[in-house]
Amino acid sequence: MTDGARTGPAILVVGAASRDLVDDDPRGWRLGGGVSYSALVVARLGLPTRAVIGVDEEASKAKELDLLRYAGVDLVLAPLRRGPVFVNRERPEGRHQVSRGPSDPIPVEAVPEAWRTSAGWLLAPVADELPDAWADAPPPDAVVAVGWQGLLRELVPDEPVRLRPPSSRPVVARADLASISREDVQADTPVDDLLGLLRPGATLVVTQGDRGGIVATGSGSRVRLRHYPAVRSPDPVDPTGAGDTFLAALAATWVEPRLVGRRSGTGHDLLLAAAAASLVLEGHGLAGVPERDAIARRMAEGARAFDVAGAGSDPAV
Repeated sequence: MTDGARTGPAILVVGAASRDLVDDDPRGWRLGGGVSYSALVVARLGLPTRAVIGVDEEASKAKELDLLRYAGVDLVLAPLRRGPVFVNRERPEGRHQVSRGPSDPIPVEAVPEAWRTSAGWLLAPVADELPDAWADAPPPDAVVAVGWQGLLRELVPDEPVRLRPPSSRPVVARADLASISREDVQADTPVDDLLGLLRPGATLVVTQGDRGGIVATGSGSRVRLRHYPAVRSPDPVDPTGAGDTFLAALAATWVEPRLVGRRSGTGHDLLLAAAAASLVLEGHGLAGVPERDAIARRMAEGARAFDVAGAGSDPAV
């Protein structure tokens, strides 16, 4: 499927596909990375979806890439000599992640000329593979969302991933919408300080797993904080990709407000994002990324917690 088979503004997703080492796949790994989850959920919401995905030789042949193609994602694969590889272990105190080393960068030149006018840009790094030049790639009028946590990982081969303190990097400063997990910053980091690293007027989402999250806007003494609840998942099996799915779904409503009946800013956009994130918990890897109808049903189930009305209608463009 191509852009022409879909309606609405196009969203371009960029990042490296990670190979997450697992025991339950014959290959010994499963394709992941924010770019993979993000592109798939945007496509399943019905928007024209383009993706520039950095892949090492093994990842370039992954069956999951066909899953994206079947969903309607137009793909450009950017070859990487060395892509991100992780070992993820879930523990009561949180995720324990070991890296096989840093990723090569993805050059801005990998974006086809015809895609550079995309209405929405979702920069979804997983291993700091998007250098500063990406800040100038989107056109001035594009909605730009950034998965901030993918820029905050210090990767040393065969050692646990260490946190890098947040800083005002050009890619972050370009964001209209940025998302970060509370697990990816020091626990005592004030939300106001994180918001201060973004440009004036930008929105920051700090996700907190099954506790929901915080949305911050404004600057200085005029910062507005809003807590949103999680949408409960009755049978979670794999938390990988939940934060990426949340950001991608939220960004999609910013680019195409018709997904929530033009009710962005009333809580419906956060409800859709939280519903999508809750569903991705219920499958392993990209198999958990939900279809649009499933998101609509989960929105109806979670509407009471969000205190929004009319959330059971099908999110469609």
